[in-house]
Amino acid sequence: MPELPDIAAYLCALQPLVMKQSLRSVRVANPFLLRSLQPPLSAVDERPVRALRRVGKRVAIGLEGDVWLVIHLMIAGRLHWKQPNYKLAGRQNLAAFDFANGTLLLTEAGTKRRASLHVVAGEDGLQALDPGGIDVFAASLSEFQQVLSATNHTLKRALTDPRLLSGIGNAYSDEILHAAQLSPLAQTQKLKADEWQRLFDGTRATLKHWIDKLCAEAREKFPEKVTAFRPDMAVHGRYGEACPRCGEKVLRIRYADNETNYCARCQTGGKVMADRGLSRLLGADWPRTLEELENLTVRR
Repeated sequence: MPELPDIAAYLCALQPLVMKQSLRSVRVANPFLLRSLQPPLSAVDERPVRALRRVGKRVAIGLEGDVWLVIHLMIAGRLHWKQPNYKLAGRQNLAAFDFANGTLLLTEAGTKRRASLHVVAGEDGLQALDPGGIDVFAASLSEFQQVLSATNHTLKRALTDPRLLSGIGNAYSDEILHAAQLSPLAQTQKLKADEWQRLFDGTRATLKHWIDKLCAEAREKFPEKVTAFRPDMAVHGRYGEACPRCGEKVLRIRYADNETNYCARCQTGGKVMADRGLSRLLGADWPRTLEELENLTVRR
């Protein structure tokens, strides 16, 4: 699933392509994609783009008149930049956003249809789609600690809860925990002061590194192949490979649809965590599907 750095890369790529350009129309191949009725989809026709924004893991395109198109890619949704009036054909092609200079194409691999498109009006409409997690770059260490320790969860769950932190998912939480040298199963209410500092610093440094890297690439070429598995990641998706810090093999723990990658020497004091142990610990703490995780509602 595209996470904060990936969404940032899409926004960096779209900025020079669509800002101030008029959106001629939106073609939707299957009505399942459109999850809102008011304003109607036709309300966006012939409106120039005035803003681009990230809302959690969503891409938001702001049009004149404070009307917004909000795209949630979920697991297999991706954006592509094509020639003008690109033909909307094939099972994977879900929607086409037509501009004079090109077509923004929304696709979704596989047979399950999870991606969504909302048309909303104003800040209230955007806020209704925001799970409510804080922006780690706008938060202080104390705010970060307060939010994550309000309830006792594993670090893996806390980092990926969209009601707590904005835009972080399975891939970058692995990278953050490796950078902070903390166990994914450590409990938020049991962290020491130095561990909170490492987690805070590791979260910001990891996300900044990947935002900077992916945005630089996106400015050169539209990100057509967004993936959660990148060869220069430290641990995520690198089960059985060498940890770049200590050389030990990267291990994994699995629960339901989720897999966590970690280095035992760097993160757990050499302790290998068994899958069945993870299942017992996370049974009540971790949503069983990614859809459940993404559909968590904001805490008011």
